[in-house]
Amino acid sequence: MTTVLPDAGLDLTMSPSPLAMVWSEPGRPHQMIASPGVHLAPGDALVQIEFATICGSDVHTVRGDRSAPTPLVLGHEQVGRVVALGDGAVRSDGSPLELGDRVVWSLAVSCGACDRCVRGLPQKCRSLAKYGHERITRGWELTGGFATHVHVRAGTAIVTISDAVPAPVAAAASCATATAVAALDAASASIDLDGALVLITGGGMVGLSAAALAVEAGAEVIVSDPDAARRSFARGIGAIPADPRTEMGNPEHLDTVLAARARRGLLEVTVAIEASGATAAVDTVISRIGVGGAVVLVGSVSPGPAVALDAESVVRRLVTLKGVHNYTPAQLARAVAFLERSWRTVPLGDLVGTSYPLDQLDRAIDDAATGGHVRVGVVPSLGVASALGHQPY
Repeated sequence: MTTVLPDAGLDLTMSPSPLAMVWSEPGRPHQMIASPGVHLAPGDALVQIEFATICGSDVHTVRGDRSAPTPLVLGHEQVGRVVALGDGAVRSDGSPLELGDRVVWSLAVSCGACDRCVRGLPQKCRSLAKYGHERITRGWELTGGFATHVHVRAGTAIVTISDAVPAPVAAAASCATATAVAALDAASASIDLDGALVLITGGGMVGLSAAALAVEAGAEVIVSDPDAARRSFARGIGAIPADPRTEMGNPEHLDTVLAARARRGLLEVTVAIEASGATAAVDTVISRIGVGGAVVLVGSVSPGPAVALDAESVVRRLVTLKGVHNYTPAQLARAVAFLERSWRTVPLGDLVGTSYPLDQLDRAIDDAATGGHVRVGVVPSLGVASALGHQPY
């Protein structure tokens, strides 16, 4: 049943009810809960999830490494299709959103009017809300991607994506790919990527996406990661692999790799992107950046040990040091454009090592926490949940 309320939005009663996996605290399994009614305010949309992926921050939250308001629905990397619309819902380019659109959307819900939004920082809006990070409230229960549907609110950048793009590739656009675009934007504000020597520490989804983008931009790219499979993937997309754990003299030792580049005329690293969050890797990018170079820190999104900073060295080398957290609507749109043109030649979908049905989310997160896969997928198939039943709000 659908009820239109004058000037107040759209009330939906759905059968079967949308389902969401609700997380409460570390050590406690998710609970599948139904949300039979959804209220769409003007500008809102209801999206049926096709596929979601587990980001590292989801794992950190479940393990208790970072605080989060509970209960909440985790998940912020997903792709889906619009199944209901509030009045005036639009895409990020301002065109009307349509039923049936296949979409990804920004991590952040922003007001568009505060000082930070006006400064071009909507991801740091004064009244920010974030999918997969917010405590569920009456009227906004479907807040994260680990669900059959997400209630996408006005103030969210919604971008259509081609049906041709495989779901495991498309899902990462709303976090990893867009963040990689933002990281390279931060670097290219002071350094031309074409012809640059770029060092990326961390071969996760963000790091490898940044590597692919930088290679496309004409850079020579080194990806440093201890995992052999991730180094192999980096090699396959045109980057040079380096192993931070190997001994001096090994062909994949970073010093050996840099020496080989120097013999070819690339004398120093001019862009360094830290995408792992490891303290040692932060030290590596700051210490290895060349004179006039740009360092972008993107992986340090959970509390960790403090990093010693040699301020004199940073000053004397004219180093630009930037932090990147999330992205703008324009960067999400460019991330989607990159995936649409490159998914056949840059097989980012191969980084999703395995997938689980929605009702096995706890198993999926445990698998993701092992680090054996760059990403683990979640498919909103009910599986055994339909037989087990679920609880309504």
